[in-house]
Amino acid sequence: MFTRIDHVALSVKDRQKSIDFYEKNFGFKKYFEHDVPGVANLEKVVYLQLGDTVLEFEHWTNDKENKGYHFCLISDDFDSDYQKLKEAGVPVVSEPHIPSPRKPEETGWKRVVFKGPDGELIEFRG
Repeated sequence: MFTRIDHVALSVKDRQKSIDFYEKNFGFKKYFEHDVPGVANLEKVVYLQLGDTVLEFEHWTNDKENKGYHFCLISDDFDSDYQKLKEAGVPVVSEPHIPSPRKPEETGWKRVVFKGPDGELIEFRG
Protein backbone atom coordinates (compact mmCIF):
# COMPACT_ATOMS: atom_id res chain seq x y z
CA MET A 1 0.00 0.00 0.00
CA PHE A 2 1.19 3.51 -0.70
CA THR A 3 1.79 5.62 2.41
CA ARG A 4 2.87 9.10 1.23
CA ILE A 5 4.48 11.12 -1.54
CA ASP A 6 8.28 10.74 -1.38
CA HIS A 7 9.07 13.98 -3.21
CA VAL A 8 7.82 16.53 -5.73
CA ALA A 9 10.10 17.32 -8.69
CA LEU A 10 10.37 20.73 -10.35
CA SER A 11 12.34 21.71 -13.44
CA VAL A 12 14.51 24.74 -12.71
CA LYS A 13 16.51 27.08 -14.93
CA ASP A 14 18.91 28.32 -12.24
CA ARG A 15 19.34 25.77 -9.49
CA GLN A 16 21.22 28.06 -7.08
CA LYS A 17 18.53 30.74 -7.44
CA SER A 18 15.86 28.12 -6.70
CA ILE A 19 17.80 26.68 -3.74
CA ASP A 20 18.26 30.17 -2.28
CA PHE A 21 14.56 31.02 -2.84
CA TYR A 22 13.24 27.92 -1.05
CA GLU A 23 15.78 28.08 1.77
CA LYS A 24 15.23 31.79 2.44
CA ASN A 25 11.46 31.96 2.06
CA PHE A 26 10.21 28.54 3.17
CA GLY A 27 12.90 27.02 5.40
CA PHE A 28 13.87 24.12 3.11
CA LYS A 29 17.49 22.93 3.38
CA LYS A 30 19.54 21.39 0.57
CA TYR A 31 20.82 17.96 1.58
CA PHE A 32 21.94 16.22 -1.62
CA GLU A 33 23.02 17.05 -5.18
CA HIS A 34 24.20 14.74 -7.96
CA ASP A 35 24.97 14.46 -11.67
CA VAL A 36 22.76 12.32 -13.89
CA PRO A 37 25.01 10.55 -16.39
CA GLY A 38 23.35 9.38 -19.56
CA VAL A 39 20.39 11.81 -19.46
CA ALA A 40 20.86 14.42 -22.19
CA ASN A 41 20.39 18.05 -21.06
CA LEU A 42 19.91 17.14 -17.38
CA GLU A 43 22.79 18.91 -15.64
CA LYS A 44 22.13 18.20 -11.95
CA VAL A 45 19.46 16.98 -9.55
CA VAL A 46 19.20 18.65 -6.13
CA TYR A 47 17.14 17.61 -3.09
CA LEU A 48 15.83 19.97 -0.41
CA GLN A 49 13.95 18.97 2.71
CA LEU A 50 11.48 20.60 5.11
CA GLY A 51 10.47 18.13 7.82
CA ASP A 52 9.20 15.08 5.90
CA THR A 53 8.64 17.08 2.69
CA VAL A 54 11.20 16.73 -0.10
CA LEU A 55 11.55 18.85 -3.23
CA GLU A 56 13.67 17.62 -6.13
CA PHE A 57 15.05 20.23 -8.53
CA GLU A 58 15.93 19.01 -12.00
CA HIS A 59 18.35 21.51 -13.57
CA TRP A 60 17.98 21.17 -17.33
CA THR A 61 20.32 22.89 -19.78
CA ASN A 62 17.49 23.51 -22.26
CA ASP A 63 14.21 25.41 -21.84
CA LYS A 64 12.14 22.69 -20.17
CA GLU A 65 9.57 24.39 -17.95
CA ASN A 66 6.91 23.58 -15.36
CA LYS A 67 3.26 23.90 -16.27
CA GLY A 68 -0.05 23.07 -14.68
CA TYR A 69 0.79 21.93 -11.16
CA HIS A 70 1.52 23.15 -7.67
CA PHE A 71 2.34 21.93 -4.21
CA CYS A 72 0.92 23.00 -0.87
CA LEU A 73 2.61 23.61 2.49
CA ILE A 74 0.92 23.90 5.88
CA SER A 75 1.70 27.02 7.93
CA ASP A 76 1.40 27.24 11.69
CA ASP A 77 1.41 31.08 11.46
CA PHE A 78 -0.42 31.97 8.25
CA ASP A 79 -0.51 35.76 8.63
CA SER A 80 3.16 36.05 9.54
CA ASP A 81 4.28 33.74 6.71
CA TYR A 82 2.09 35.60 4.22
CA GLN A 83 3.55 38.99 5.27
CA LYS A 84 7.11 37.67 5.12
CA LEU A 85 6.66 36.43 1.54
CA LYS A 86 4.89 39.63 0.43
CA GLU A 87 7.68 41.77 1.93
CA ALA A 88 10.27 39.57 0.18
CA GLY A 89 8.58 40.39 -3.15
CA VAL A 90 7.37 36.86 -3.91
CA PRO A 91 4.54 37.28 -6.46
CA VAL A 92 1.00 36.51 -5.23
CA VAL A 93 -1.19 34.56 -7.68
CA SER A 94 -4.25 34.14 -5.45
CA GLU A 95 -4.81 36.42 -2.45
CA PRO A 96 -5.55 34.92 0.98
CA HIS A 97 -9.07 33.60 1.35
CA ILE A 98 -10.95 31.04 3.42
CA PRO A 99 -11.81 27.96 1.33
CA SER A 100 -14.38 25.33 2.21
CA PRO A 101 -12.82 22.96 4.76
CA ARG A 102 -12.06 19.47 3.49
CA LYS A 103 -11.99 18.18 7.08
CA PRO A 104 -13.51 19.71 10.24
CA GLU A 105 -10.09 20.67 11.64
CA GLU A 106 -9.54 22.90 8.57
CA THR A 107 -12.51 25.15 9.43
CA GLY A 108 -11.35 28.77 9.31
CA TRP A 109 -8.05 28.00 7.62
CA LYS A 110 -6.81 30.51 5.06
CA ARG A 111 -5.30 29.69 1.66
CA VAL A 112 -2.93 31.68 -0.59
CA VAL A 113 -0.91 30.91 -3.74
CA PHE A 114 2.47 32.43 -4.63
CA LYS A 115 4.65 31.99 -7.73
CA GLY A 116 8.18 30.57 -7.54
CA PRO A 117 11.20 31.54 -9.66
CA ASP A 118 10.39 29.06 -12.45
CA GLY A 119 6.65 29.72 -12.59
CA GLU A 120 5.75 26.94 -10.17
CA LEU A 121 2.77 27.62 -7.92
CA ILE A 122 3.28 27.43 -4.17
CA GLU A 123 0.12 27.17 -2.12
CA PHE A 124 0.01 27.32 1.61
CA ARG A 125 -2.79 26.87 4.12
CA GLY A 126 -3.16 27.34 7.81
